[in-house]
Amino acid sequence: MRIERIIELAKKRVLFLCTHNSCRSQMAEGLANHFLSDRIEAFSAGTEATQVNPLAANVMAEIGIDLSAHRSKILDEFASEDFDYVITLCGDANEKCPLFFGGVQRLHIGFDDPSRLPGSEAEVLPEYRRVRDEIRRTMKDFFDKDLAS
Repeated sequence: MRIERIIELAKKRVLFLCTHNSCRSQMAEGLANHFLSDRIEAFSAGTEATQVNPLAANVMAEIGIDLSAHRSKILDEFASEDFDYVITLCGDANEKCPLFFGGVQRLHIGFDDPSRLPGSEAEVLPEYRRVRDEIRRTMKDFFDKDLAS
C-alpha cells in the first residue's frame, strides 16, 4: 500500500452540519481541510441544501481558501459514509440531525449566523470575518486537544 493511502486512512473524517450548508459549515469544511489536512478530511452538509453564501466565500478567499468548487449538499448524500465526528454548528441542525451509529462522536459547537444580519455588505463583512476566525480557533483548539489524546 502506498504511503499516501496509509496517511489518508489515518485521517479522521469529519462532517460539519448546518441547516442550509451555505455559510458556517462551508467555512468549517474549508478551514479544516486547509489548516488541519494532515489529520482531518472534512466535509459539510445541511438539513436543506441551498447555495454557498458569496460573502462566506469572500472572507475565506481573504485568507487564501477558495470555496469556488464547493456546493451546498444535503445530509442524505453522506448517508452511507462513515465519519469519526459529526459536528453541528447551528441549533436547528443540532435538533434535526439524525442519529449516527458505529462509534461516531456527535458534537454541537454553535456559532452565530452572520447571514442573518441586516445591512450592507460593508456592514456585515466584519461579522463574517469574526465568525470565520472563531470557527478557525475553535476547531483548531478542539482537534489539537482531541487528536492528541
